[in-house]
Amino acid sequence: MGNLEKILIKVLDPIVKNKRLRYKLNVMWGKRPNIRYRWEDKSKYTRDKKEYCKLNKRENFEFKKDYEHPIFREWRGQAGYPGSYFWQDLWGGIRISQRMPDKHFDIGSRIDGFISHLMVLKVPVTLIDIRPLNKKIPGVEFLQADATELAGIADDSISSLSALCSLEHFGLGRYGDAIDPEACYKAFQAIQRVVRSGGYIYLSLPIGKERLCFNAHRVFDPYTIIQEFSECELEEYSVIDLNKDPVLIENCSLKKYREAETSQMGLFCFRKKEKMFKSYFE
Repeated sequence: MGNLEKILIKVLDPIVKNKRLRYKLNVMWGKRPNIRYRWEDKSKYTRDKKEYCKLNKRENFEFKKDYEHPIFREWRGQAGYPGSYFWQDLWGGIRISQRMPDKHFDIGSRIDGFISHLMVLKVPVTLIDIRPLNKKIPGVEFLQADATELAGIADDSISSLSALCSLEHFGLGRYGDAIDPEACYKAFQAIQRVVRSGGYIYLSLPIGKERLCFNAHRVFDPYTIIQEFSECELEEYSVIDLNKDPVLIENCSLKKYREAETSQMGLFCFRKKEKMFKSYFE
């Protein structure tokens, strides 16, 4: 360590450790809510409370200090925010609703988004995740397992399978799985093994300049995903652009985000190729 580095550490260390000073600097730099807004929020809350007490005539709903639960800033917000997972889960739900499989398999997608969409469609789902699930969900069969190999699932047995924002985490230890740099690639092959000819695969993965963001996820070149799924035909490639407000770009050019420094969300719909020849004894 050079002398300059030692001097910088000596100067900056007290600032890093002083929470009050860090907060003041953040306010000055605009990284915390403006103090003026905080004052306005509290003033509005006080005015609203006085007005409510003046107008209320229902005894059971009188203001009582013991039950006070102040919420200050939500009046500034929007009615809702359709973020990246909103568009991802909607994309997957719509695609599956167009085909309505008898049964669908999923690897690690969001229960309170994508899986709930399938429940509305009344599509029976088998959900596979390495983490436990302590709640029983109607219409959802849960299998706690490492999906790297999909052991126990027969070859060519599944007509519809998804993995939305899950495969990029495999083998990084983030969710309690074993460290394995090849885990996601093993999962790519396992998925193609278990999906039958003509079956559909729906994937969501970070795309951009290829890199590892340990231990959060990997970012893939879209061409890497297409090459890895060599047993399949790409039917759709769409992207959720995260540069500003998330927006879904359907049927996007494969070249557009290949070198993106900020990762985007790539949506892939594959159909497994039909076998050219069948055994005489099948």
